[in-house]
Amino acid sequence: MRVVVAGGAGFLGSHLCDRLLLDGEEVVCIDNFLTGRKSNVEHLLDRPGFELLEQDVAERVEVAGTVDAVLEFASPASPLDYARYPIETLKAGAHGTLNTLDLARAKGARFLLASTSEVYGDPLVHPQEESYWGHVNPIGPRSMYDEAKRFAEALTTAYRNRHGLDTAIIRIFNTYGPRMRTDDGRAIPAFVSQALRGEPVTVAGDGMQTRSVCYVDDLVEGIVRMLRSGLPGPVNLGNPHEMTIIDTARLVVELIGSDAPITFVPRPGDDPMVRRPDITLARQQLGWEPVVDVRDGLVRTIEWFASELATEATGRTGA
Repeated sequence: MRVVVAGGAGFLGSHLCDRLLLDGEEVVCIDNFLTGRKSNVEHLLDRPGFELLEQDVAERVEVAGTVDAVLEFASPASPLDYARYPIETLKAGAHGTLNTLDLARAKGARFLLASTSEVYGDPLVHPQEESYWGHVNPIGPRSMYDEAKRFAEALTTAYRNRHGLDTAIIRIFNTYGPRMRTDDGRAIPAFVSQALRGEPVTVAGDGMQTRSVCYVDDLVEGIVRMLRSGLPGPVNLGNPHEMTIIDTARLVVELIGSDAPITFVPRPGDDPMVRRPDITLARQQLGWEPVVDVRDGLVRTIEWFASELATEATGRTGA
């Protein structure tokens, strides 16, 4: 099978490229490196069956030869990134999804959209199941990402209904692991980077808002099962183990053995108060659920961040 992964040099996309190659698939990785990094896939450049194309899917998508599946993961995904690139985020959700859908249609390929738990907004239903329509501010500080993904879901559904395209939608809940950028801005990379540097660990608001964090290997397993299932979705993929932000920060500090203090900063606008997936559909239809304990996943993540920060420090000193 030949698979196109749009956004394949990003955090999630690069792990997905690894897994697909490991499974014996051919992979065409497309990225414009706005937030993705070439270093995430450099280890794959000489690998048989791997091809890297520098393209902005919001502008064009050109892939020669046969394609069996198109995976649309091309979008800024952290609040800092989509606040920095609001237009690019909206274009990725609209034009990028349109162009990758057209590629899948032209090639007769299965199409999988990486949507997000952010389509639920600041939810009034807890936990969130796929039938919930969400509670989203269309002009708020997170709207460029929320609405881009909601539109992408609608467009994917329209192609399925109008053109009979074989499509799938997954809604990804908070995921963490190696290859997240140290300046990503999301809670876990921020906490880990700050604690490793001995800086104050900054928690937004009072820290009582919750997230359900899933280790990247678990998420990739769910994605691959969804790709091969033939199901249309949407299907939630995430870890239903819910933690407060303050408890997550304390756990990171504990695992690092840091004496970094925890400090509080203003909570961003429209920051969801709760977030936990109902994964009943994933369990029943995909036979999938997370297996990596949060402590084990954080230890692996911390080890990677420690190496990354050491490399950055070496680069700054020229050693």
